[in-house]
Amino acid sequence: MGKIRVSILGSANEEELREKQKVKREEKKKRESAGKSEKVHISGMKGGQRVKSVGAQSEEEIEKMAKLAEEVEKDQAEGIKVADKGKPSKKKKVRSRGKRYKEALMKVDHGKLYKIDEALPLLRQISLTKFPGSVELHINTLEKGLRGTVSLPHGTGKEVRVVIADNTTIDKIVTAIEGGKIDFDALIAHPSVMPKLAKVAKFLGPKGLMPNPKAGTISQEPEKVAAKIKGGEVAWKTESDFPIVHQVIGKLSFKDKQLEENFNALLKAIGATKIRSITLKSTMSPGIKIQFA
Repeated sequence: MGKIRVSILGSANEEELREKQKVKREEKKKRESAGKSEKVHISGMKGGQRVKSVGAQSEEEIEKMAKLAEEVEKDQAEGIKVADKGKPSKKKKVRSRGKRYKEALMKVDHGKLYKIDEALPLLRQISLTKFPGSVELHINTLEKGLRGTVSLPHGTGKEVRVVIADNTTIDKIVTAIEGGKIDFDALIAHPSVMPKLAKVAKFLGPKGLMPNPKAGTISQEPEKVAAKIKGGEVAWKTESDFPIVHQVIGKLSFKDKQLEENFNALLKAIGATKIRSITLKSTMSPGIKIQFA
């Protein structure tokens, strides 16, 4: 058994004993806290990254961590992504153009606006494909939400598959679409069958094939609309988020005169006053800036 200590209440011995016990308790707490750490979150870090132990660290270390938090917040405000520790940062691959593309690029004066009759012969010189590629126009407009149709005198060079949805064909068309079969490039619908087509809108909508009165693909006379489309009428519109129109106006197998006439028809349909700039290119070729009235 241990020694029995006797003290008289209110005596100096009792006060001394209490003081010693208090000191021992404080020392015990310090020893326990030395092996533990308090977890706090650093602003800007993700998940386990931002949990840091600070209880067992000095004031100097805590100050460093506070500065780190400020730097992280600053980086995020400036759009800099903080890399995970232990994970090597992935470097973006720089796209390297081939020798033929660079040679074609050197033939274009990028500070010049070419007239369309100058640009078309140049476009043939810088074409990189072994097949007659598509001739494309990329038009920056002054505003979004522009759309319309244009009848290209010589078409686009692509055979357009047109299907008409009316009371005699609607059930067959809906069944085919529900089965995953969409074998057309344009769908023209009579107004009376639109409620049935609504059942397959989730398949047609993302592909831009859902009949729409603004595009002229809903009509009381769908046969006439189908004939126009087959004859070279195309719908054009700006992108949903950007004021840009992308439109094919033919193929390199067309004559320059045919491409020029298609170009002028599209320019007239959009309106030169609504256009900011035009770039002409073919499949995989560099672009040529075009002068327009």
